[in-house]
Amino acid sequence: MNEAILQKMKQMKLHGMASAFKTSLEDGGKVHLTTDEMISFLIESEWDDRNNRRIERRIRTARFRYKANIEQIDFKIDRNLDKNLMNRFAECSYIHRNENILITGSTGIGKSYIASALGNQACMLGYKVLYASTSKLFASLKMARADGSYIKETARIEKMDLLILDDFGMQPLDSHNRSTLIEIIEDRHGKRSTIITAQLPVGQWHDVIGEKTIADAVLDRIVHNAHRIEMIGESLRKRQQLLN
Repeated sequence: MNEAILQKMKQMKLHGMASAFKTSLEDGGKVHLTTDEMISFLIESEWDDRNNRRIERRIRTARFRYKANIEQIDFKIDRNLDKNLMNRFAECSYIHRNENILITGSTGIGKSYIASALGNQACMLGYKVLYASTSKLFASLKMARADGSYIKETARIEKMDLLILDDFGMQPLDSHNRSTLIEIIEDRHGKRSTIITAQLPVGQWHDVIGEKTIADAVLDRIVHNAHRIEMIGESLRKRQQLLN
């Protein structure tokens, strides 16, 4: 009878419950649970399993550059990185308030890792996240304009609770990419949060965007409610190579 119940649980896709029930059969101690305790045990197991699966799906969908989390960030190296600030960001209240985070610093300093860690934390807390290399995203959306899927793709980006644009400003934007950037920022302004990483300081983004009117509009929407992390120091990758 127990095997039949297990099969029915699996057919009903109650995988967490099935695993917990199987464990209870194998663990003699669980037979002493009261009926209420057993029901609670099975339901909690199913809830945990489904929640973990949701988190895994969000992380896969986000496509982070690094498998990173807040706990693994190295605060011992002087990079002008405030541990208290990062812990506050880990609560994701900035997403609830539709605020942005701008992370700047030299190549190899750890900007993408920090952004990935913040994105991973957001996934853990139930937010929808998309991570993208800025240049690759623009190239993808340029192709989407050609094949007619542009509106669908930008609508998907707009729905993300947190968008991470990595390596912004690696090269000046052309007219197509300026148009794409202002559309993305306009769609998200006041409704969603965005994290942007860049080697150039924020003061030089105006030149990268080009076309004064669009640059003013983009920066006005990005910067006015943004938290800034201005990282300093040598490349961690270069440091690691020297140690090796």
